[in-house]
Amino acid sequence: MNHKAPVVEFMGLYFNLANVLMITVASLIVFIIALVSTRKLAMKPTGMQNFFEWIMDFVKNIIKNNMDWKTGGAYHILGLTLILYIFVSNMLGLPFSVVYDEYLWWKSPTSDPVITLTLAVMVVGLTHYYGIRQKGFREYARGFVQPFSFLLPFKLIEEFANPLTLGLRLYGNIYAGEILLALLSGSLAKTVGGTIGAIIPTIAWEGFSVFVGSIQAFIFTMLTMVYMAHKVSHDH
Repeated sequence: MNHKAPVVEFMGLYFNLANVLMITVASLIVFIIALVSTRKLAMKPTGMQNFFEWIMDFVKNIIKNNMDWKTGGAYHILGLTLILYIFVSNMLGLPFSVVYDEYLWWKSPTSDPVITLTLAVMVVGLTHYYGIRQKGFREYARGFVQPFSFLLPFKLIEEFANPLTLGLRLYGNIYAGEILLALLSGSLAKTVGGTIGAIIPTIAWEGFSVFVGSIQAFIFTMLTMVYMAHKVSHDH
């Protein structure tokens, strides 16, 4: 519960080695999933190809629910990458955690607010970039004072609130799930009665955490596309 983070300093910057490790692991798993799913493409998909195409259609529907496909199709790969990466990241800390010499090395990277807020700032920053690229700077900037100029302060506040709520929502749900699992796991190791009493709640919470992790990956991707639609679509 009170484990330390393996932080090192390099050129005046501080790096959490556990975060670096788990980001790398999550990226490799997503890469392997994509590689295996597309290695032997067939007209009648089976196995991993069938799963991958289902995910692609799922993300496509998310985009089409927020903007027309002609505009939103350019962000299909972004949405696909986000939902896979966040889902995998959410799952990594569920089976177990690894603590060595009081340092926590293995966990869900999304249980750290630095990771989730970085992801949120990145995707919100991309919405601004593509908004300017799609509309031009003048038309994009005009959107902050439409339909009324007095709304400008509120829209600026919203731009800061969006990445904050997007990142903290993901972090809060995953972190809380891992804390409860840690508490239940502690009960398993103490007494025979505690072990028997904690087995069923632990299994149930593991299943619920998978559900929550899946929902949070969906919500993060959906909100990213909502924000993107507001920036790049002319009818928003």
